[in-house]
Amino acid sequence: MNALPWDDEYEYEDGDDGADSMVRPYTITRGRTAPERDDLTLITLLTTVPGPVDAYGAPVRPARLQPEHRMIIDRCRTPAAVAEVAADLDLPVSVTKILLGDLVAQGLLSARAPISVARAAGGADRGLLAAVREGLRRL
Repeated sequence: MNALPWDDEYEYEDGDDGADSMVRPYTITRGRTAPERDDLTLITLLTTVPGPVDAYGAPVRPARLQPEHRMIIDRCRTPAAVAEVAADLDLPVSVTKILLGDLVAQGLLSARAPISVARAAGGADRGLLAAVREGLRRL
């Protein structure tokens, strides 16, 4: 993963006893074990909501965000699925969903279910479906 501008502001220290792997997700979520939103699935698409920019055109981030929240905002400048964000952050999906829910609640991210291929194409082709059904019957 590329270094981000705020990497030097906040660092985790890895201990020798392995306890950090148990404490870190708990501290990131501030003790929460389940997301407040139940509509975030692995394939829910997330996009950063355009916000204010500074005089140089750089996005202005809210000051009180955790580093993980900031990484999510930067990652979701192009649409990304929940599973992609979790993989990029190297965090469990359950922890990522909690963080994503925070950002959606604050209005910093938008979440939407992906458009199905059939719906995007204007509906399923009945002829194709009939051909597939006949092919399966022959098996």
